[in-house]
Amino acid sequence: MEIIQKEITLSPKPRGFNLITSTIISSIPEIKEMSSGTLNIFIKHTSASLTLNENADPDVREDLETYFNFAVPEDTDMFMHTAEGTDDMTSHIKSTIIGNSLNIPVTNGKLNLGIWQGIYLCEHRNYSSSRNLVLTLTGKRK
Repeated sequence: MEIIQKEITLSPKPRGFNLITSTIISSIPEIKEMSSGTLNIFIKHTSASLTLNENADPDVREDLETYFNFAVPEDTDMFMHTAEGTDDMTSHIKSTIIGNSLNIPVTNGKLNLGIWQGIYLCEHRNYSSSRNLVLTLTGKRK
């Protein structure tokens, strides 16, 4: 069993659900050498999150953003933690709901994703900064 760990920095992304599957794959080419294993992706931030979802129809990304803005509205005075703006506490809530890590199986040198699955960086801030991810690949070489 082998463990490979890398930290990568993603450039700032617009608010919403941004597909990053190809960036993840190109950042850890050792996946190609694994017969089986797991890739853990962890985001080191509290105002962005990670998820797997539909990767073909961009309407899904818009609908997810619409839903989370409805479920956790910014135009309210119910939150105390707004030091960095109205999207401050709401970003933390969204990231808590969605989550900060993914575990994806690796099979025969590839991420074993469903045909319509893609990896999303969910950016919850209006004005984001770069985001740091830790990629930990654990597996057996071919």
